Amino acid sequence: MTKAELYKKACMLPLLPGVYIIRDKSGTIIYIGKAKRLRIRVSQYFREGVPHDNKVSQMIAHAYAFDVIVCQSEFEALVLEASQIKAHTPKYNILLKDDKGYSYIKVTKDEWPRLSFTLQKEDDGAEYIGPYTSSFAARQMAETAMDAFLLPRCSRRFPQEIGRGRPCLNAHIGKCMAVCSGKISRENYEQAVKSAVHLIRYGKKDILKTLNERMLEASDRLEFETAALIRDQIAAITKVTAGQKVVVDPDVEMDVVALAGTPGSVCAAVLRFREGRLTDKREFLFHDTADIAAVREEFLPRYYLDDEQIPKVIAVDELPPDVDALQQALNEKRGSEVQLYVPQRGDKAHLVEMAHTNAVERLARESGRYAREEKLLDELAQVLGLPKPPRTIESYDISNWGDGTSVCGMVTFRDGKPYKAGYRKFKMKTVAGTDDYASLAETVSRRAAEYEKYSEMAANGEPSSNYFGQKPDLLLMDGGRGQVSAAKAALAGTALADVPLYGMVKDDHHRTRAIVDSEGREIAINMNRGTFTFVTAIQDETHRFANAYRKQQMKQKSYSSTLTEVPGVGPKTAKALMAQFKSVGAVKEATPDQLENTPGVGRQMAQTIYEYFHPQG
Repeated sequence: MTKAELYKKACMLPLLPGVYIIRDKSGTIIYIGKAKRLRIRVSQYFREGVPHDNKVSQMIAHAYAFDVIVCQSEFEALVLEASQIKAHTPKYNILLKDDKGYSYIKVTKDEWPRLSFTLQKEDDGAEYIGPYTSSFAARQMAETAMDAFLLPRCSRRFPQEIGRGRPCLNAHIGKCMAVCSGKISRENYEQAVKSAVHLIRYGKKDILKTLNERMLEASDRLEFETAALIRDQIAAITKVTAGQKVVVDPDVEMDVVALAGTPGSVCAAVLRFREGRLTDKREFLFHDTADIAAVREEFLPRYYLDDEQIPKVIAVDELPPDVDALQQALNEKRGSEVQLYVPQRGDKAHLVEMAHTNAVERLARESGRYAREEKLLDELAQVLGLPKPPRTIESYDISNWGDGTSVCGMVTFRDGKPYKAGYRKFKMKTVAGTDDYASLAETVSRRAAEYEKYSEMAANGEPSSNYFGQKPDLLLMDGGRGQVSAAKAALAGTALADVPLYGMVKDDHHRTRAIVDSEGREIAINMNRGTFTFVTAIQDETHRFANAYRKQQMKQKSYSSTLTEVPGVGPKTAKALMAQFKSVGAVKEATPDQLENTPGVGRQMAQTIYEYFHPQG
């Protein structure tokens, strides 16, 4: 079937929840998805003009047919989707595969055994503890055990290098028992390694009791060096485990999930907290997509409804659109209430930021460089006191000219870069004369109204790809207290009233000097080089865009005034002619038949225009 035929078929689907199955020409299932309203979701794939990311575009290009399964509820569709994806593993559904694989803790069988973390299990006669699905947890356990029992990490070989050279820095700072010094007996060393393995396998509770008993026994035998070594091990265990900071309620099992994206990839980071401590970190990369919302919608049910243990609390950076159905599915699988929510403040909100930072850093490592834009957004959020980095920033500048006409340019920065699809131009409709404050108030009011219109359409099952249907994370006005105050008053009571609002203040030389908040307080940014450069770039781009629009309007107005000199041609007709021919010169060269093709220009008007520019004789 062609794309047009698929769209026609999709438009006949019911507005009911269900699962859709897309196949290629060979009949192979290439994608499975769920929908709250099948007609709306499926038709979006095949409707002309709807933008898609790279992964979805490839899927649509290979789509040849689709089937649907109508369900009684969104919850039923969610559960059915998860089971179908697990059964068929379609090519274009996200793969929940992180880059860790299995991990081990290795204990060699040497005369002086060594303990280490490794990603590979080899046939070398060593003892391997594991496998662990989390390299983070395995590495942390190995490090903790080596710290607790002061085991060596160096590359020296024992017993060959015992007594040769000075002990390393780790010995001097109390992190190594200094086997190389020759003062540690092989028996005591082997016992330390055995105790480290016991700590890894069973935790600290039993080993502390055993060590205390051994310390007292050594002291009774007057083996003071052995007793001192065990004392140091007890102290190290206490110190190391105390250093594993309890960051949440020890009785709460909690996962923290956040997503970050670049123009070509999305990363989901999951931090697992058990007994109040961070016990695991997992990262999942999804390539050929920049749609964080779509990945979030598919990732959360796939991750938790497959084989993953569901904790009591799941803190996320943003709730998916199917949150009610997902909540019900989580509750049923766990067998008790699961708290799925977005923390607004406090320690848990900071943990969500921490998960987001890990996702950003993973993307940066993937690309082989630091994500400069991500770091700029993090720094900007810190300078402005925002709860999270502003992913979408809108900036406004008023430009006017001598006759009292004003326009406004709106530019959008997404993920730290100009987002041209979010640029907009405004001509004033209600403001007479040159009044920057009133012009700015009209502009942001119209912006808020557009957002409310498209939000209502989406709520009624009519989603739109128009940029105005998205809510920005930060609003910047070119100007100081007056501009910010005017914009704040205009947005009061609208759906954008809660968006952080700031002004960009320039000095006498028209260079960015500071930022002013909605209360009129100035925030100096020249000490933060990254923020200063970033805000300056936004302000310069907004000014350029607004001025370019003003000049375009002046030029068109000048051209239109020339056309209005033609008898019977008013401003509306002049505008139509300019839209059709792009220049006055092209209008002059047009034939009557060509002029007649202009909307609003009939045969008689076309002849009048032609004769005006081509007088006989």
